[in-house]
Amino acid sequence: MFEYGAMSPAAATLAEAPTRATVEQLQSRIRQMQATRLDTRLIATHPAIAPLLPGGGLKEGATYSVDSSATLLMALLVGPSAAGSWCGVVGVPEFGVEAAQRFGIDLERLVLVPHPGDQWLGVAAAVADVLGVVVIRPPRRANDSSVSRLTARLRQRGATLIVLGPWPQSEAMLSLSESNWSGIGQGHGHLSARQVTVTVTSRVGRPRSARMWLPDPQEQFREIESVPSLREAAG
Repeated sequence: MFEYGAMSPAAATLAEAPTRATVEQLQSRIRQMQATRLDTRLIATHPAIAPLLPGGGLKEGATYSVDSSATLLMALLVGPSAAGSWCGVVGVPEFGVEAAQRFGIDLERLVLVPHPGDQWLGVAAAVADVLGVVVIRPPRRANDSSVSRLTARLRQRGATLIVLGPWPQSEAMLSLSESNWSGIGQGHGHLSARQVTVTVTSRVGRPRSARMWLPDPQEQFREIESVPSLREAAG
């Protein structure tokens, strides 16, 4: 890596006493390289949710937890599906295909394994070998060695895992609060839209929250315009 021989006067000066400008240039280059590497490992997700996630998207090879919300899960899948990723849902027999299609998930690139049985971890690993995004609802807590093996498989394949419920080594947990439905009148009507607060709690930094429609009356996921798109969760 290094050439033998005498170092030039300019190189010797740089090695012995780097200037402030040189240090700043190196720091800038490092930040650019880190940003590029991060961008190349991101999977597109819904623009209303992306600002809440670490790095602004779903990372390849990472795991995310969703706190028992099928609608929030579908909002996460819309972006990868629209971008051409194949998605798999394991162990969620009540997953609504019609609702998924209305929300914008491409059914032509959706694989469902409703009842994986006792081999749910093995099924998740096998699906991760061929699909870009895998959803799973564990029927029970997995042991540490199984979690480590699945994590290594995800990183090797560049697949993203979304778990319904808590999961060790999760990149972030997404949860809902302050849920308000609209559409019901005085004894008539039907539920047509819901406003919620989505909070993302990651391993580093403070939780981030946003108020959004999930969904709006047109069955779209979007930010509520009258509220700032991103604010730090209190506490």
